Amino acid sequence: MRQSLVLPAVSLLSLLPTALTTTSAKRGLVYVPPENHPDDDNIWDSSTSDLTWYYNYNYAATPSLSKSKLEFVPMLWGASTADTGTPFLDAVKAQIKSGTNVSYVLGFNEPDGTSATGGSGIAADVAANAWIKQIEPLKKLGVKLGAPATTGSPDGFTWLQDFFNFCDGGCNPDIMPVHWYGNFEGMASHIGQKMAAYPNMKIWVTEYGYPNQDLETTQLFYNQSSEYFDRVANITRYSYFGGFRSSVSNVGPNVAMLTQDGKLTDIGSWYLGGAATHNKPKGAAGRVTIFAGWSVVVAAAGLWTLL
Repeated sequence: MRQSLVLPAVSLLSLLPTALTTTSAKRGLVYVPPENHPDDDNIWDSSTSDLTWYYNYNYAATPSLSKSKLEFVPMLWGASTADTGTPFLDAVKAQIKSGTNVSYVLGFNEPDGTSATGGSGIAADVAANAWIKQIEPLKKLGVKLGAPATTGSPDGFTWLQDFFNFCDGGCNPDIMPVHWYGNFEGMASHIGQKMAAYPNMKIWVTEYGYPNQDLETTQLFYNQSSEYFDRVANITRYSYFGGFRSSVSNVGPNVAMLTQDGKLTDIGSWYLGGAATHNKPKGAAGRVTIFAGWSVVVAAAGLWTLL
């Protein structure tokens, strides 16, 4: 039976396409390398930014943000049967030894998805073996572990069940990440199902957005989502998928936090804790739309390859 989350009534202000200035320690950045505009990184680390943490699908910090106030959360993006050694474990342990605060790590980006939609496409047994070797040992060092971040499809629940069966008790995450691309009602229902299935884990919504909608609908989704995330205690962190210019967005221009000129949109400013800017995002012709996340593969050496 499909489970759904019964939501309390939200305030009228949260349903309007404009928002009051709010701040939240839960907000983080899904870092996507800026195309031809490296100075855009300064926006996320500005003194007025409300962001407190970020991840970049990699286990090495982004150089331009390596000295920022933002807490970096390493991720083991993928795994394969050809992997040798423990490069992720070794890299995180080296960061801790150097004095870097590593409180959390994330494991596997959309393993039930394909590379065409940004997923790592890992078989559940392969992921379980990699987790036991490279992620689980960090728990003894006091690091909190984020479970594999599956897609928002029903296949994600099946993949997670298979993963934990293959782990046979050897995988013990503290956090259940959520990815969602769709309307607010669907997202709230999906999160409710994750909470019900994994009641002992905190929820991090590490990718979310409502692709290819008009501006008013997109802003309404943002307002409903942020109000909901900030209100629900078991959702302890969230990161909106929009940290890029509207002209390079693969989920529609209105989702982006920056305009085609690199200025904060209303959503971008609200997310950073500021007021509306009234800057209108515009797209670029010929962009390919992908619904399940940015198509990024992180190579073992820590290099970015955009598909």
